[in-house]
Amino acid sequence: MTMDVASVAALSLASIACWTDLRTRRIPNVLTFGAAAAGLAFHAFSGNGPLTALAGWFTGVLIFAPLFLLRGMGAGDLKLLGALGAWLGPLMALRIGLWSAVAGGVLALAVALVHNYAGQSLRNVWLLLTHWRVSGITPLDALTLDKGKGPRLAYAVPLMVGLMVALWMR
Repeated sequence: MTMDVASVAALSLASIACWTDLRTRRIPNVLTFGAAAAGLAFHAFSGNGPLTALAGWFTGVLIFAPLFLLRGMGAGDLKLLGALGAWLGPLMALRIGLWSAVAGGVLALAVALVHNYAGQSLRNVWLLLTHWRVSGITPLDALTLDKGKGPRLAYAVPLMVGLMVALWMR
């Protein structure tokens, strides 16, 4: 794995995001928007052109948009993947999103087991699928981030894992 400037910047961004997300359960806008702007500037002046950064940002945001719109993911997570995409491009944003989904599933299972919440998690999935079958794919208030009662996963951590795997596999 070769480490270029964009990869180092993305790893630095994800590290800071993990730290803030674990500490405060938030990823600040100044971090995500600042990193996205820096990625755009980097690509504009490095010869790659700003379209790579813009396409990466849009790809990252679009990957997590459905989960955000269903209120199952915070805006900071969505903006973080967008910022990573601005640095690494659309294909890497897609890869990071996919690998972070795998890592998020594994970590969510671990969190559910540690908190003795696995059975309730399965019941919640069944309830959500039933709700979607009856009402269409809309948020179910009892299971959204703002009203749900289950343990939380700081999603910057799976994003960091997804980033590391995507960089390693590149």
